[in-house]
Amino acid sequence: MFGSRKRQSLTDMMAQLRPDLSRESLGVGPDFPGVAPNPILSGAARRRNAELRTGVLALGVLVDWREVSSDGSPRVVLMLDVETAEGVTFRGIADQSLTITALTRLAPGQIFPVRYRPSVMDHYVALAPDADPADVQRLTDAIARRKQA
Repeated sequence: MFGSRKRQSLTDMMAQLRPDLSRESLGVGPDFPGVAPNPILSGAARRRNAELRTGVLALGVLVDWREVSSDGSPRVVLMLDVETAEGVTFRGIADQSLTITALTRLAPGQIFPVRYRPSVMDHYVALAPDADPADVQRLTDAIARRKQA
């Protein structure tokens, strides 16, 4: 009676509650651990965010975004097509809190500097608004040179 139900994983439960945040709708593979319901309460999400703050710089093109919550400042999941300096491309997911102004300025095709963890490659990225503009320009030039060659 009480124990007859099969326990669902958090990812499966989130996919049922928010199908727009499922692996398929976000365009990521089965290795993607999923979007945390509340990253502030998740120890793994806090560690991941700390690692991403010191991650490697790459460029991400905004594909789409989904609002997750609007408590205080809006929290959104950004889907970005990311390209690294080495030529690796992947679908990146950034779980960010944005200001209302930044949220209203989001548009597909925007290019953002992002940080990723090359040792993990789990589709998680973070926007890098603090990135040095000279580093971003060097990265942009390196990607453009590789595409021309």
